[in-house]
Amino acid sequence: MIRHIRALEGVLLVGACLCWGLAGGCAKKGPPSGGPPDLDPPTILSVTPDSGTAGVATSARLSLTFSEGMEPRTAADAVELAPKVDIRQRRWSGRTLTLVLADSLQHDQVYTMFIGLGARDRHGNSLKRSRTVAFTTADRFPPGVIEGKVQAVGFAAPGTYLWCYPDSITPDSTARDFASVALADDDGSFRISGLYPGRYRVWAFADLNRNRSFEPSSDVLAPAETTLTITLEVPVAAGLLLKVVNPKAPGRFQGAIQDSVTGDPGQLRLIVTSERDTTRKLLYDVSERGGFDFKFDPGGYLVRAFRDLDRNKAWKRDTEPASSEIRITITPGGVLENVVFRLDRPAGAPAPEE
Repeated sequence: MIRHIRALEGVLLVGACLCWGLAGGCAKKGPPSGGPPDLDPPTILSVTPDSGTAGVATSARLSLTFSEGMEPRTAADAVELAPKVDIRQRRWSGRTLTLVLADSLQHDQVYTMFIGLGARDRHGNSLKRSRTVAFTTADRFPPGVIEGKVQAVGFAAPGTYLWCYPDSITPDSTARDFASVALADDDGSFRISGLYPGRYRVWAFADLNRNRSFEPSSDVLAPAETTLTITLEVPVAAGLLLKVVNPKAPGRFQGAIQDSVTGDPGQLRLIVTSERDTTRKLLYDVSERGGFDFKFDPGGYLVRAFRDLDRNKAWKRDTEPASSEIRITITPGGVLENVVFRLDRPAGAPAPEE
């Protein structure tokens, strides 16, 4: 059983970007006095210590410098450490943020500092790209690296957490006991560094409700199908592909209605019945051209097309042209396309007036 999972505080997902509400104080995008509006996203110019640094002092103060003036609260809250170290104070000096830690760093420990997309500049522009920075207080930085890509179905891959655990351990982010962690980049690619030799499994976590806590009813947590071995001789494992599907993501239903008899008035419609609740029938209006593109929740459906001659939103089987009823299956984030419904006039129904 997966223990309760608490995502790292202050880290936001990318686009579909995941961000959470922040009370008050955020500057709105708009034209500053005397010039055009600032719409350029801020970037991170430097981080101390930089990624891959070894021998970091246990009393070190961590800092990062942005490309422009930042909104202090959002930018400060977007920075966290794993394994968890409480931050006693976040100090600003111009465009540089320094973290004063409540406790000393542990000896011979690899840490990862997160800078999430919740960081905004003074005009409300979100950080262009999230970033993870791994460093160690040990004399040498562990050489192990896992590289790969998240193939997201039904959600945006950027900003997805990649938790790397020894193969025998089940995820528990409240403890932040993973061996290392990364965030998926704009194209879903990721690089997990700072790993010692061993056997690992990578877990992808998408915080879809943006509350920084894993909830099975809304979020997605999926392990890689394979484990990876890191050795001193072969310290880099590349090419890992994680296909992660949001099981609740709507799928698209595309197709057309063809009427075998032209000249009928009325409205083209689809009658849709979910197999989960056959007592409920929904009507979808289709343009006179006949093409449609709708989004349905995943599942099975019974669908029939008809022409509602009197526009009373009910199919009269004895007089109104209709298609056969078909069964369709909508998969999460998938596309069911090129479905054609052909309308036939009921036997004995009067022909349309010329």
